[in-house]
Amino acid sequence: MSTQDQPDAVRTAVREHYGAAAREVLTSGTATCCAPAADATDAACCGPDTTEVYDTRFGAALYEADATGVLPREAVLASLGCGNPTAVAALHPGERVLDLGSGGGIDVLLSARRVGPTGHAIGVDMTPEMLELARANAERAGLDNVEFRAGTIEDLPLDDASVDVVISNCVVNLSPDKPAVLREAFRVLAPGGRVGISDIVAEDRLSPADRAERGDHVGCIAGALSRTEYLDLLTAAGFERPTVEFTHEVADGLHGAIVRAHKAG
Repeated sequence: MSTQDQPDAVRTAVREHYGAAAREVLTSGTATCCAPAADATDAACCGPDTTEVYDTRFGAALYEADATGVLPREAVLASLGCGNPTAVAALHPGERVLDLGSGGGIDVLLSARRVGPTGHAIGVDMTPEMLELARANAERAGLDNVEFRAGTIEDLPLDDASVDVVISNCVVNLSPDKPAVLREAFRVLAPGGRVGISDIVAEDRLSPADRAERGDHVGCIAGALSRTEYLDLLTAAGFERPTVEFTHEVADGLHGAIVRAHKAG
């Protein structure tokens, strides 16, 4: 039986992989890429004394330098995503933002700056090491409109209708229960709220077996939804006007993508 059929095994593998990445930043100032190719799984995204990025499909390369330049170096080094959801979601002052699988905190910190002192940014992550790193990064950044909560994205530790925007960066594809993730995102959104997700999405021509052949689960490939699967799950969760836009190819038939949808007001 594959890990796709074993939710606990998938969750454990993801926690161990990203826990190791956080420990690497905490102890040596580097981070291991979320990379699909076998020869990239041990490559460092950034060197110990620089924020230069070597794999432009993932991580800090997908952010504008003037945005990341104001953040703690450790938050940038720990960026393992496949897009820039803070730009995708077009955040506004005063909004309440939730980041699913917030990792080292880069998107929460960027969100906090965008929504300003009247807004609030929350990160949820299941990996203790990432939560430790993210909280340290928030303290370094001097932001007081930020918090990080322990939990899974399939069972969010938030009240109903408590946020205006849900973002996520290359994390939904890692979940063993994606319908639950999208239902939870819908639940915590206030009426009129929206999601702006960066994720890896497959072309409809690829079967689940095809995706697994192109990369593993923790490498953000095997668990990717197809475009039609994503649209159908968003609609089933209650969202309106769902869209999936491919932005850059990360493997044959798999793309970094922008996923948007709205909750009726």
